[in-house]
Amino acid sequence: MEKVPMTVQGELALREELDRLLKRRPLISEAIAEARELGDLKENAEYHAAREEQGICEAQIRDIEYKLSVAQVIDVTQIPNEGKVIFGATVTVIDVETDEELTYRIVGDDEANIKNNKISVNSPIARGLIGKVEGDEVSITTPGGVKEFEIDSVEYQ
Repeated sequence: MEKVPMTVQGELALREELDRLLKRRPLISEAIAEARELGDLKENAEYHAAREEQGICEAQIRDIEYKLSVAQVIDVTQIPNEGKVIFGATVTVIDVETDEELTYRIVGDDEANIKNNKISVNSPIARGLIGKVEGDEVSITTPGGVKEFEIDSVEYQ
């Protein structure tokens, strides 16, 4: 089974979500039991809604348990920072053309959220940055064309 990289924060968020779902299990079971007591199950909307919620909850639990089972948690704070872009690093780059400063954190696929400047390790930008060091200039092919960036800083936080 191939391991999937994940940050410490990503693992924590998954464990918190799993805990929340596991706490919902007994509540859903109670709702099913109460709905059963209302009689005819064929026409019992509460029963069907509770069963559907149970199915969704169980699927989410299985999904999170699987993700945790294949996760390779990488704690960048435990790695000496030599200015090299690696998984989990926070990288500040400068767009050579516009002088715009951009900061990205390279995370696992499930953690990626561009609104929070978290990009997937498999994204074109991350693939272009990984292995490079502070001061390097890189050309990255993006959906908008080729962009030139200078790596300003690399932090392991």
